[in-house]
Formats: sequence, structure tokens, C-alpha cells
Amino acid sequence: MSGEVSDAVKKCCNILKNSTSDTEKFAALFMVTKLVKGKHATPAAKKAIFEAIGFDFLRKLLLTSDVPVDCPPSIYKSVALSIITVFCNEEELATKKEMIDFVPVFLDIVKSADDSENDDSLMAIGEAYNCLKGIAAYPPGQKALIEANAIDRLSEIYSQGSFQSDEALNIMAVLIAKQGTVSWEAKDPKAVHALLNKIAVDFETDQDKRKFEVCEVLNALIFNCPRKLVAQSASSETWPQSIYKGLSDILQSKIGAAQRNPALLLASSMLDLLGIEWLFSDEEKGKQMFLLLIQLAAIEVRMQLDGKTLKATASNQNLITACYMILELSINYLSTDQLDLEQKERQTLYTGLKGAFTAIINLLIKVSNDKNKPTGEDKLFICATIRVLVAWLAQETTAMRTQVYQLLPFMLQMANETFYAYRTRRLAEKAGTFSESNRDPIGNVDILRIMLPALCHLAVEDESRKIILNQNEDQVLLEFLEFHWTIVHYKRPPVPRSERLKVLTQPKPELTPEVLEDMKDSRTAMISCCNIFMNLTVLEPKYVEESPVFNNLLKFIFENLPELKDIPENLVLHGNLAILGMQTLAAVIAQIPWISEFAIESGWAEGIIELLKKVKIGTLPPNVKSAYEDFLCHLVDANESVKEVLKKAEALRVCRNHRLMDLGKKLFGD
Repeated sequence: MSGEVSDAVKKCCNILKNSTSDTEKFAALFMVTKLVKGKHATPAAKKAIFEAIGFDFLRKLLLTSDVPVDCPPSIYKSVALSIITVFCNEEELATKKEMIDFVPVFLDIVKSADDSENDDSLMAIGEAYNCLKGIAAYPPGQKALIEANAIDRLSEIYSQGSFQSDEALNIMAVLIAKQGTVSWEAKDPKAVHALLNKIAVDFETDQDKRKFEVCEVLNALIFNCPRKLVAQSASSETWPQSIYKGLSDILQSKIGAAQRNPALLLASSMLDLLGIEWLFSDEEKGKQMFLLLIQLAAIEVRMQLDGKTLKATASNQNLITACYMILELSINYLSTDQLDLEQKERQTLYTGLKGAFTAIINLLIKVSNDKNKPTGEDKLFICATIRVLVAWLAQETTAMRTQVYQLLPFMLQMANETFYAYRTRRLAEKAGTFSESNRDPIGNVDILRIMLPALCHLAVEDESRKIILNQNEDQVLLEFLEFHWTIVHYKRPPVPRSERLKVLTQPKPELTPEVLEDMKDSRTAMISCCNIFMNLTVLEPKYVEESPVFNNLLKFIFENLPELKDIPENLVLHGNLAILGMQTLAAVIAQIPWISEFAIESGWAEGIIELLKKVKIGTLPPNVKSAYEDFLCHLVDANESVKEVLKKAEALRVCRNHRLMDLGKKLFGD
């Protein structure tokens, strides 16, 4: 029983408490070292012994160099360490403030490995590592180690390859995995690169089981490094190549799950950090490695999900998510058509992906049918599962339609939830009211944003379009459009009154790369969103005529299109919004009489004809042509007096030049 304290332990505690001198107490410790390692060592016994010895005495033994003449110099230290090691395995004792205060002492001892030759001090170093390992297992200890600059000190020990330096590496990996980026000096990637270069060489050259241990450590380091800084400066370092070679060795040999899983995790972290280009840095073998990695990831997903419930995936969600990452990045890369594949390679690839996505869809159908919706980690895992599926659906527009339609309402519901959480977070950051404690982790990735290309295809298919509108997704997409507009149409924060004069005399500050990147991303998001709205407008004219959402969309475009800055980056967005203007307008023009009056009075209608007169014959893109023609036809239907305005502006010439047959009939008969 954990609460029992044996008679031998009680007796030992009495001797310790009643000893009258340090020498007497020290003698009793030899009895303790036997007791704490045998059957007597229950948690309660350890606690009792610990209290009987007291911290002060242990500290004295650790730090004193004043030993009796005929004793080896490190004897006190060794005895103290061998006892503390045992205490460090108990959470209650390992997290005590006094124990954590020993951290710098332990670090000094392991650092002394360089100058020690004799066995006694090597034993002490081994014990000190054990103490550090115990303390590093719990958050208070991790925090103390980071504050004591343990990462730098341990990486120095590792780089020098001194006694037991593998232990230094393992403790670092724990700290970095548990405390994440906090543990790095985020300002300067030099230290990260130096450490990665050193470990990656070992990873590349070691050919025994240590290769797989180093693989896990590398993954912890790469997953938690200050990513942006490291990615930007990685091209001149040696570790990306060393890791490539090491992984290529592992993945091409006959290995079991225990060796394959750490390699897949590391490959996924590398792709996430450096992009798919990293795989093709080896021109000869890049394609082979790419195909191998997709195949392995697809098989792994299939094995992990096939026929399983959500609960059964719990223990392997990290690994499965890493495979999702490999699949998503690979699918996105394949869609760019940069890879030359033979027919047989295509077939193998497709079969592998189809197997993985069949398993993914089946799991999601199970979850969507379950009354209890996923929560916590499970919910994040389901979001990751939907994310990889929509990447596939954006490219694969025919497979498994029945199941996809069945899943669509659930996928939209989850995607919308992530969008709202993401938007809340962004707005809180902007307002300066954001705090980590009330952050909803589901808002880390906006799945709706990633789902837009797939929704574009789905909006064209009758069955799925019906579902999209039944789910009121058009309302969410309008909110999405409005939110991303606030990013594209970036407004600087207002300047306080007292500062205004000063600001007027200074040049406007440049926008940061982060803000520019955000604007670019939101621009793309808005363009995709416009495409979905265009599909809905063309294919559901009746719905659009009566929909308050499309009425609001029209208002949004009217108010904001003139505001959109006339810069090259905004050109495509301009075009998309304008055509969507026109399509929505055409659909609602009959319901809202003032629009046609406005079109005549403002000179907009004749402006369109003037514009088309300037366009060279045969260069008008079909979608732009049909948008203009459709709009003008609706305008003529809604208001007779438009005919005269258009004829005056030489509409006949425009109809002939650009073959606007429908408009010609309306204006001039056959």
C-alpha cells in the first residue's frame, strides 16, 4: 500500500531526527540509501524519510567540499544525490520549492563532466541527470529549468559530446515539447540552428536504434522552434539536408511502426516548416521521396481510421494529424501540375488517396450521426480531419458524392464554428482585449477559409447547392466577406488628438510584412467567396430575387467597391466584386424599381456602352461579356426608357462588335 511506512523506515526516521551531530546524521544516510531503493520505498515512506533528513542538511552535503581527510572528495555529494534522485521520482517532492531551488546546482554538476576523469564524479553526474529528469517531468520544474537557462547550457553540453550528453538532449526535448516556444530565445535563431545542425548530423550518421531517439528529439525541436525566424534563415544551414538524408534512410528500409511513426511525425513537421519544396531539394530523388511519403501517410491514415470509432483514435491523434498535414500539402502541390507523373504512378497515387479518404469520410459520418458532438481534443481532431478532406474535395470533384452530400451539413456547421471563433480572436487582438486564457483553440484555423475552393465546386452541383442554401450558408459567407474586407481595406488605428500635428509632418509608416501577408491572404479569400456567390446568383436566380442576404450583399458592394484602392494587387478582386455587383443587381432589379432609375440618371448605363466601345473586338472574356449583357437586358426589362439611352450611346455598334445577341434583340428586334 502506498500509504504504509514499514517499521524499518520508522526506526531510520527516528535515528535521523534524534542524531546530535552532522557526522551521526551522515552515518544514518547509508541506511537510508538501502531503504529508499527496496520494497520499503512507498511514497509515504519516501516522504517520511525526506522530512526526517530535511532540506538544509541535503543542501549542505551537496555544496560542501570540506570532507574528512581519508574520504574521496565527492563522497558527500554522491550520497546526497543518490537520495535526492529517489525523491525526484515523486511528484509531491519533485515540485517542492526547495527541490526546485537545487536546479542550478544540478546543472553545475552535469556541466563539470568536461573536466572529470574519476569514476566518483562520473557517478555524481549520472545521478544529477536523474534528478534533472525527475524535476523536468512537471510544469513547475520545467519553468525553473527554463529560467535557469537550462536549454542553452544543456545544448552546449550536448554539442561537446561529453559524458552522458544524450541525457542532456533528452531533458531538452522534454522542456521544448512541454513548454513550447517559451523555451527558446525567440529573437535569435542562431542558437536553434547551431543545435539543429549538430543533432541532425547525428541523425544522418547514426545507424542504430539511437537514430530513432534522435528523430523524436528533432521533431520536438522543429515543432516548437520560433518557426518564422527559423524558416526564413534555414536555407544556409546544413540541418534540412541532413534530416532529409536521415529520413530517406528510415523510410526506404524495412521498419515497423515504432520506427516509422517518429519518421512520419518529423517529415510532417519539416514540410510544415519549410514547405513541399524541401522534398524536392534533391533533384534526382525528390519525386521518389514525395510519392513514397504520400503513400506511407495514406496507408497510415487508412490503418488508423478504418472501421474505428472516434474514441479508438484518441491515442494516435498526433500521428494521424501529422499524416493529414503530409496529405494536404501534397494534394495542394499536385494541383499545381508541376510534377510529371507516369500513368502507373498516377494510378497508384489515386488508389492510395482514395483508400485514405474513404476511411476519413466513414469516420466523419459516424461522428456526425452521434448525438454527443465531439469536445476538447476530439473536436480539434475532427476539425483537422475536415480540413484535409476539403483539400481533397477541392481537387477531386466526382468521388463518393452521396457520402459527401450526407456529410456536408456537419462539415459546414464545424467550419462555421471555426470561422466565428477565428473572427472573435482576430477582433479581440485588434482591440487589444485578447488573452490566451479565454482563447478558444478551435479558432486557431479558419476551416471555412480552406473550404472555399471545395464549396465553389459544390455550389454548381444541384444536390449540394440545395444543402448550402438550406443551411443558410450564404448568410455566413456574407459575414465572411465583410470580415475579410476589414483586413483588405486596412485602416490605420486612429491617432490621439495630441499626436495629430506630429503625425502630419511625418511620412506614413510602412505596413509590416505581416499586415501585407494578411491582406494578400484575405484578398484571395474574398475572391473565392465572390466565385461561390456568382455560382449561386447564376444558378438560383429565383432564390436570389427574394433573398434578404443578396439584398445585403448588394448594399455591401455598393458601399465598399468605390472604396477599394486602385492598385494592381486589387485588380482581380475589383473585377470579381464588380461582376458579382452586376449579377446580383440583375437578379434584384425587377424587385427594386429605383435601381433602374439610378442606372439612367447616374449615366452608369451609357457608361457601360462607352466602355465596351473601347474594347477591341474578340478580346472580351466570355464571363465578363455575359455579366454585362445579362445586366443590360435586365435593365431594359425593368425600365422602358433605358432603350433610348442605350441606342443614343451607339449600342448597335457594341452589340455587333461583341455579338451581344440577346441585348440586340431587346433593343432592335430581330
